[in-house]
Amino acid sequence: MIKALALFAASAILSTPALAQVTVSFIEGAPKDRFVIENTGRCDLAATILTIDLSTAASGLVFDVTDSGHGVEVFQPFELVSGQDVVQQHSMITDGDTTVTLELSSLAPGETVGFTIDIDDTSGRTETMVAGHEISGAEVTVKTLGQNYHEAMSAKAQAVLPVSSCAA
Repeated sequence: MIKALALFAASAILSTPALAQVTVSFIEGAPKDRFVIENTGRCDLAATILTIDLSTAASGLVFDVTDSGHGVEVFQPFELVSGQDVVQQHSMITDGDTTVTLELSSLAPGETVGFTIDIDDTSGRTETMVAGHEISGAEVTVKTLGQNYHEAMSAKAQAVLPVSSCAA
């Protein structure tokens, strides 16, 4: 009986389709905030365009990348800190922008891309610190192999996007 259950469990695992899964996490920091993009799935993610859109967040969030403009106090420009070998290009970000786009050549399971930047809350509350509930609702879009996947950041400052297509 135990052997039969083990065989059933093994066949269920093997019959489960391999999926890529993109997890995007926001980590509040001082002076730099950080985004981490990770393939938390079981197969390689093919060439991908990933966009983070702060304009749909609960609080008026903007990227603060210069000492003048929409941000307050401390600013930090966009800096790619991991995954440089898979980032083909990224959008240029000006002060007050609400979107960033990264073009990735691929992303293997467990592989990450990270970047730092400063995000400010323009709603007048805690302007220089962005809590999870403030980034809640920011939209993450993954475009790969002709499919679009969308997910909003949660109050835990994370978006998880199951991607049904793996790299060939």
